[in-house]
Amino acid sequence: MARLALNKSSLNREQRMLRTFERFLPSLDLKRRQLMAEHARAARELGAVRKEIEERTRAIGRDLPMLANTDIALDRLVSIEAVELGEENIVGTRLPVLRSLSIHTSRYPLMAKPHWVDGVVEELRTVLELRARERVAVKRLELLGAAVRVITQRVNLFDKVLIPRARRNIKRIRIYLSDSERAGVVTSKIAKGKRARELDAA
Repeated sequence: MARLALNKSSLNREQRMLRTFERFLPSLDLKRRQLMAEHARAARELGAVRKEIEERTRAIGRDLPMLANTDIALDRLVSIEAVELGEENIVGTRLPVLRSLSIHTSRYPLMAKPHWVDGVVEELRTVLELRARERVAVKRLELLGAAVRVITQRVNLFDKVLIPRARRNIKRIRIYLSDSERAGVVTSKIAKGKRARELDAA
């Protein structure tokens, strides 16, 4: 770090820097609070999707006990065909948004499968959609968490390092300049007294 120059131009520079830091800190802190609120909302949304998946899975086990019959092939009945993601800008953080989801249902002979397979297909479609929403919600939460960490570091840098350092530097320069001014006055008085004595002696 460069050595602090104890002069008036250095004092002016430190005062300008302090004003800049103090002007930016409130907007940074506001952004941090907004991101934290979005992070909390994303966590709630993820929790809600996971709860819905859990409830749906429990309901399938309760309402369709015939799924335990391994003689009836249900593999690859339903699959995700295409996912379209968009992007949303939240307080400068780009977050994914699920725009659309295309789910493919394999054709199966209606007469060769039991009647309850139709219900299974519908439930599988719902669970696949919920899983896709869960993945997007997880990614949103991760990105918001990273953004909160970065902005918190910046707020702490301004609040705990840059602003206190600028204030210390200003105080130090002012003390030095004040001491120099006092020393100058004292030196001037001593010199004046000495000249006066010399004149008196002459």
